[in-house]
Amino acid sequence: MSRAAILSPMILAFRRLPGAVDVRLLALTATLLSVGMVMVFSASISYADHRYGSSLFFIQRHLIYLLMALAAGFLVLQIPVRSWYRYSDLVLLMAVFLLVAVLVPGVGREVNGARRWISLGVINLQVAELAKFAMIVFVAGYLHRHQLDMRGRWQALLKPMAMLGIVGLLLLLQPDFGSAVVIAGTVLALLFLAGVRLWVFLLILGAGVAGLGFLAISSEYRMQRLVAFLDPWADMYSSGYQLTQSLIAFGRGQWFGVGLGNSVQKLFYLPEAHTDFVFAIFAEEMGLFGVLIIVALFVFMVQRIFAIARSAVRRQDWFAAYAAFGVGVLIAGQAFINIGVTSGLLPTKGLTLPFISYGGSSLVVSCMMMALVLRIGVEMSDSAWAHRQQGQKPHG
Repeated sequence: MSRAAILSPMILAFRRLPGAVDVRLLALTATLLSVGMVMVFSASISYADHRYGSSLFFIQRHLIYLLMALAAGFLVLQIPVRSWYRYSDLVLLMAVFLLVAVLVPGVGREVNGARRWISLGVINLQVAELAKFAMIVFVAGYLHRHQLDMRGRWQALLKPMAMLGIVGLLLLLQPDFGSAVVIAGTVLALLFLAGVRLWVFLLILGAGVAGLGFLAISSEYRMQRLVAFLDPWADMYSSGYQLTQSLIAFGRGQWFGVGLGNSVQKLFYLPEAHTDFVFAIFAEEMGLFGVLIIVALFVFMVQRIFAIARSAVRRQDWFAAYAAFGVGVLIAGQAFINIGVTSGLLPTKGLTLPFISYGGSSLVVSCMMMALVLRIGVEMSDSAWAHRQQGQKPHG
């Protein structure tokens, strides 16, 4: 099949969108995906050759994941935003079903004591990633329907908080503490934006922080991570090993880095060098200036997402506004946590860096969330809104 035969349907599908795609957000996403592709190859080449006999093992799989992610994102881009609103409850129920299924022996795949994956042959589905997308869609739909109730009746909080509790409990049973924190933070941010009374919000926030603190000190392995975070050099060959190796990578990077492909820490010193700690390898190879560029890319991305959310607010499309804000908060929060963990600012969490870390589920869901925001931007554009106001069906 020729390249033209493949691209023509895609070009036609873009032309049939009711408005213009946000080119800046699309370019930022493509840039981060490109950086991720390069860094996964650089960080994994030695480990892949040693363990699997092929230096291309991880980058080949990453490219497959990337194609799947782009296909999933392209599909989401074609779905009207109102369809996500209409089926928001069903989307969350499907995610909860999968969160339960992953805990069933024989269904869920266990790795290093954690049962977080369902094997689908080509890809191991990490259900927590789908739960992030589902919670954003569900909470955005709920807030759209109960916009006024959220500001006057505390009882309106019961359903979203109950669903957050169920999802959080299922994540902790895996266990996946990091994803539970990110989802909880995103939901609380959306409730705050919805205008929940300040004393109610502070009460929920305080209870959440106290709960997270209890979970941290009540689990032996989480307590070990916390102690290692406070002084990783005190036990640098055991509980503090991963963090100290990551800090060494940052230190070796200095201003301009040691050069692409020249990392020493990826040579079997830093565990998970191509997944959760790929940013440490990037810092070593590209230095402080490279780190600042990546941080700036994420800042600009979140700024564009919030700009699209504000356009939805101006149109008073509250579902679209809350969904876009939710994606922006989640991307910002997860990027902050990953960068904070690798640089020693935060205790170690098993969270990927969106668009950059190796991991099929994270890559697919990140592209789906970005496609949802792009679709919101398309429908909030002036041309699409004019067609909607006239009651006409938009066309390309």
